[in-house]
Amino acid sequence: MPSYSAPIADYRFILSELLDFDAQMAEIGMDIDVETAIAILEEAGRIASDRLYPLNRHGDEEGSRLIAGKVTTPAGFAEAYRDFAAGGWTSLSADPAHGGQGLPFMMQLWLDEMLSAANLSFGLFPGLSRGAYEAIAAHASEELKAIWLPPLVSGEWTGAMALTESGAGTDLALLKTSARPQCDGSYLVSGTKIFISSGDHDFGGNIVHLVLARLPDAPAGVKGISLFLVPKFLPDQTGAFTRRNAMSVGALEKKMGIHAQPTCVMNYDGATGWLVGEPNKGLAAMFTMMNAERLMVGIQGLGIAGIAYQQAAEYARERLQGRSADGTRGPVAIIEHADVRRMLLSIRAFVEAGRALAAWTALQLDRSHHHPNSDERERAGHFVALLTPVVKAAFTDFGFEAAVQAQQVFGGHGYIREWGMEQFVRDARIAQIYEGTNGVQAMDLVGRKLALEGGRVVADFLAIVEADVLVAGEVPEASEVAARTLEALVLLRRETHRLDGANAAHANAVATDYLRMFALVAFGWMWSRMAAAAARGGAEAHHPKITVAAFFASRMLPQVHGLAASVAQEDGAMMHLRTDEF
Repeated sequence: MPSYSAPIADYRFILSELLDFDAQMAEIGMDIDVETAIAILEEAGRIASDRLYPLNRHGDEEGSRLIAGKVTTPAGFAEAYRDFAAGGWTSLSADPAHGGQGLPFMMQLWLDEMLSAANLSFGLFPGLSRGAYEAIAAHASEELKAIWLPPLVSGEWTGAMALTESGAGTDLALLKTSARPQCDGSYLVSGTKIFISSGDHDFGGNIVHLVLARLPDAPAGVKGISLFLVPKFLPDQTGAFTRRNAMSVGALEKKMGIHAQPTCVMNYDGATGWLVGEPNKGLAAMFTMMNAERLMVGIQGLGIAGIAYQQAAEYARERLQGRSADGTRGPVAIIEHADVRRMLLSIRAFVEAGRALAAWTALQLDRSHHHPNSDERERAGHFVALLTPVVKAAFTDFGFEAAVQAQQVFGGHGYIREWGMEQFVRDARIAQIYEGTNGVQAMDLVGRKLALEGGRVVADFLAIVEADVLVAGEVPEASEVAARTLEALVLLRRETHRLDGANAAHANAVATDYLRMFALVAFGWMWSRMAAAAARGGAEAHHPKITVAAFFASRMLPQVHGLAASVAQEDGAMMHLRTDEF
């Protein structure tokens, strides 16, 4: 029977042997150690495997429904969410000033991984609430913070992000939703938004929508967008939030995957809301939420890949098919076949490197908030900005590829519903699309992030990679992956310099290849460090880490050479076909 097991041993390895977690936390003044972190992650893993995973297939088959204007989630979801919130899991990384636990963001990111693996549709509810919390905490008035943050942190209320309109997707300059000021300082928001995840549900409590809209005198384009807090319920005469706001669900989107997640068409018909931040500065405020969500979405790709690997490896150990390579035995378990191993190792090489890179990125986020030195806070924040599009796009690209490879391991059984693989493929697909498509992420990386601080941020990051890989290369068990990573790093630096000052047409044409190249080098960095750490911790005990590192070095990292050639190629045929010839 398919199941999910949280990767606690890998979390412990990363914390103890890769990141020196206790020393890192002491440096930034966070009172937590490895053993406490592992205890929390173990409990989160039990919830994911015992409570949320059993709801996943059923949730996919039943789906959320809209009946007489009310959204009903699949059986068991509302109860599971209330228990999840009561257990304090919605408050994990939030500021204690708002009722949060103030734990490291790394813990939050790994909780997101477990939720995404066990039940991606469910994980979106607390994930979007956390994004709304972060945007309000960063930009709203103290009055709004006092009212809205504590119940978002506790999970009593949930959050949603309302950006997209039918005529305004990635190009938010085209949005038409309006906001009209009222005498009491509130605004009446009118318009229709589409693709609104967690836009409504039956969990009880309020739903806090962050809505992009235009004021009457707003300038055209993105410089005229403001952000508004628009709740499902308004306070009544006693102060209780029982009075229904002028907003409704027009429809539920019929989607390829994440069927249990209510993705809503939302109608705001003069709904009461309050301005978050400054007038006409809403896009900057919303990007606080969007960047938090982009990291979470990247982790969704990682989570799906992780559970797909677990189930495919288990199936491959049990499924008998064909004869051994030398023809002397048969039938043998398909895990003996080289091509099956290729697929499984490709997935595992991404998952374990991605998990480590995500942890390093989360550590930089904590350093950017808590480090006592302001220069270190700024430096860490820049690293997070640089890596956010990489995590979002590369993790979801590799994650979807992993789901497809795992499905392939099952053969025909992977194509039917009984084994669950086809749901992973369908659910994983959205992560490459929402919160900014992966092509947009790649263009953001080459167009904006490489230019941070005049190119100093990416140069500093690649210098860290080089220094770490050189040290790892001194350990014999890590020497191969380190050497190949250094070769790849030379190519990445060359193409990074080539893109400095490149015209926009060329940069946009090669952005996706460059981002994948960047990600592979970053994975090589992590595998070099992990192989060295594994060898220092006892090569026999950590034999799988060293072996997977060698596989990554020989079978996956060489992709960088082809990608570098593509990035270096000046635009040839890409823009030469007339539009009417497509």
